[in-house]
Amino acid sequence: MIVPKIKDVMPADQRTLIVTFDNGKRKRYDVKKLLIKEMYSPLKDKGFFKNVKIEPGGYAVYWNDMIDISEYELWQNGIDI
Repeated sequence: MIVPKIKDVMPADQRTLIVTFDNGKRKRYDVKKLLIKEMYSPLKDKGFFKNVKIEPGGYAVYWNDMIDISEYELWQNGIDI
């Protein structure tokens, strides 16, 4: 299965991303389940969370060198909107 690449990402609230893929589909992704892992704990900070960016090529969203979420995870576990 070929997973579409990320075209756009916007934080919807403190724990949810709205992701637009290059095939035109949009998905809502809740990061809550990731917050139990220590490496994702900075995402609890609202200001930090809002600084989400797209990796070149659309392969992931990221906040810094340590925190990212792959296009596969967002595509498979995001909810269609």
